[in-house]
Amino acid sequence: MQNNVLILDFGSQYTQLIARRVRELNIYCEIKPYNNPPEDLSSYKAVILSGSPHSVRAEDAPHPDLSEIKGKKPLLGVCYGAQYLAHFYDGEVGQSNTREYGRANLSMVAGDETFFKGVSEGSQVWMSHSDTIKKLPPEATCIASTHDVENAGYKINGEVTYGIQFHPEVYHSTDGKQILENFLVKIAGVSQTWTPDAFVDTTVKRLQDQIGDDRVILGLSGGVDSTVAATLLHKAIGKNLYCIFVNNGLLRKDEFTEVLKQYEGMGLNVKGVDASARFLDALQGESDPERKRKAIGRVFVEVFDDESKLVENAKWLGQGTIYPDVIESVSATGGPSATIKSHHNVGGLPDYMKLKVVEPLRMLFKDEVRRVGASMGLSKELLGRHPFPGPGLAIRILGDITPEKVSILQEVDHIFINGLREWGLYDKVWQAGAMLLPVNSVGVMGDERTYEKCVALRAVESTDGMTADWVNLPYEFLQKVSNDIINKVKGVNRVVYDISSKPPATIEWE
Repeated sequence: MQNNVLILDFGSQYTQLIARRVRELNIYCEIKPYNNPPEDLSSYKAVILSGSPHSVRAEDAPHPDLSEIKGKKPLLGVCYGAQYLAHFYDGEVGQSNTREYGRANLSMVAGDETFFKGVSEGSQVWMSHSDTIKKLPPEATCIASTHDVENAGYKINGEVTYGIQFHPEVYHSTDGKQILENFLVKIAGVSQTWTPDAFVDTTVKRLQDQIGDDRVILGLSGGVDSTVAATLLHKAIGKNLYCIFVNNGLLRKDEFTEVLKQYEGMGLNVKGVDASARFLDALQGESDPERKRKAIGRVFVEVFDDESKLVENAKWLGQGTIYPDVIESVSATGGPSATIKSHHNVGGLPDYMKLKVVEPLRMLFKDEVRRVGASMGLSKELLGRHPFPGPGLAIRILGDITPEKVSILQEVDHIFINGLREWGLYDKVWQAGAMLLPVNSVGVMGDERTYEKCVALRAVESTDGMTADWVNLPYEFLQKVSNDIINKVKGVNRVVYDISSKPPATIEWE
């Protein structure tokens, strides 16, 4: 593709949001670390410099070589990127006299400037920086200000180079998407051709070139990601795709049989493997969240290694890994962002396993995966299914795992999810589930004292899983579900509802 946008990542928590906003414009973009940019820039029509937790005035400030970019390609610096273009090109950046975090309003925008076309004075923007641009570089013109920030936006005359002190990628910048569209489409001339259909066509061709006549083993989970990945691979290599659905003993109630039935009639070659005892044995006595994830990942790999040996000429392991999995496990780009938690399907395979990994969805967000699935004709019911973590209920049981705890949580989860469906709330929630807490609480049932488990219900709304907020479910619904759980699930006498957002919390508890 010759209409890519390159985003150089300086470690900002918002870098992934830049990519999301660009893709919402039907423009393909890639994030690369500032310290390891692509050697060949010919396919990129524009470049965006991200924000950063660093100060350009610090000795260890990120300092990339932009000699092949600045003045040669349309360039937009955001926050740190704008300060970088000022500080290292003969302007001046200093510590701000006032805190510049949160909402602000543009008090001046250049009326005839294409960059701000459709953006008026008073437009709300989002600031997040402690330094400020005190003097613009020579040949630069100020094109936007706020009450506290004189140089909120500028342009380098004679170049297609812009800098803005605010973050257009966050929702709080009300005209941020318009500004990005102005820069990328009207100024840089990037074509808006990256659609789900285009992704399917290019991905199928790439998979055919990558895999050839080899056979692929793919782990199905019944969820959106693995099913879309399987459908893409099936379109590319047909009968050479061998799908395996593993029962790890940590699935939802009756999920193993229901998922296998769901795949009937889809044309996929699917085999069910019950390895529940193997997983539960590996988790016995383990309570640390990371070690639980690692144990599950290890057994998954072992199971697929065993199954791959039964398929002649199997050389690839297909996975439904998506962008948030990669971002949270390790920097998506090899850059300076932090690891949140490890995912069982990220990080490569052990040396003893002779399969190579193929991940058709690795650079897609969840909502993009759903749109790609819809373009290939997958059902709304399947595409609307809530995400479910790869480690399953193991990371919703805080503490050690036992068959008894799994059974309790399966029953609780079954009541909660079915309740959402019965009340018409399921499709209004992005993800929901129950957590079994490692505490007992005192209760009273039939005039007798009880000392039983506490469960937490969790329901969030989100677009891509990178950020999420709790759903304000009706009190009447929560009351009914709570009563049903306590009355029908032996061993539970207390139900609580989680009202934490992400960040600072994560969607899952472990």
